[in-house]
Amino acid sequence: MDSSCKYYCYRNTRDAKKPKAAKPGKIKIVVFDMDGVLTDTISSWKYIHDYFGGSNARSVDEYLKGKIDDMEFIKRDVALWKENGKPIKKDKLVDILSDVPLMSGAKKCMTFLRNNSVKTAIVSAGLDILAERVAKDLGIDYVFANGIKSDERGFITGEGLLKVRLMYKDEAVKRLAKQSNVSHDKIAAVGNSCFDIPMFEICGLGIAFNPEDECVRTLADFVVEGKDLSRIIPVFEQFIN
Repeated sequence: MDSSCKYYCYRNTRDAKKPKAAKPGKIKIVVFDMDGVLTDTISSWKYIHDYFGGSNARSVDEYLKGKIDDMEFIKRDVALWKENGKPIKKDKLVDILSDVPLMSGAKKCMTFLRNNSVKTAIVSAGLDILAERVAKDLGIDYVFANGIKSDERGFITGEGLLKVRLMYKDEAVKRLAKQSNVSHDKIAAVGNSCFDIPMFEICGLGIAFNPEDECVRTLADFVVEGKDLSRIIPVFEQFIN
């Protein structure tokens, strides 16, 4: 099964749900994955590793195969982030991630949704440092992403703040639906990998944007190719009017 995915497929660890029965209603909220969708980078975690010249490939492999959990994965990642062998401050991560570019067409897409009274959200297993910056830049209403703890001097402690489990993004969508009092059939999800399928399964509309996995392409309601988020607008037009 994982031969169709860029990485080890989440469905080898987690059972896929039955196909959704509800048809999409008039969309009131659009949920976006962040890495590879709102931002033009594969992973905010990897972006930091690349800066320090390190790699978390072994932890990724063990995590995706269910050998370690989300908190252990975060702990191992953060332990690798040192400058000249010394601990770093959280502000350093802010500086590093400030260079991550937005996806082409992202501002146009968000403006279209905002002009049509559609709320927006980020649901990402990436870092909240980047997610909050992206939300501010794009005017996104809700943010669900993972954090890194720091001490009273600003140095990262090695502990994480787990808010979104990579293979269970649907949990964050359920929290969003409850918080906003919007039913699942009126929520659309936009993602690019098999880890976004759980969102597709509980939302009224699932859109694969520039998909990196064959399974997300297959299970999405719509597929939009290329790195231009404004190409999704014609899909939204069918469900907001």
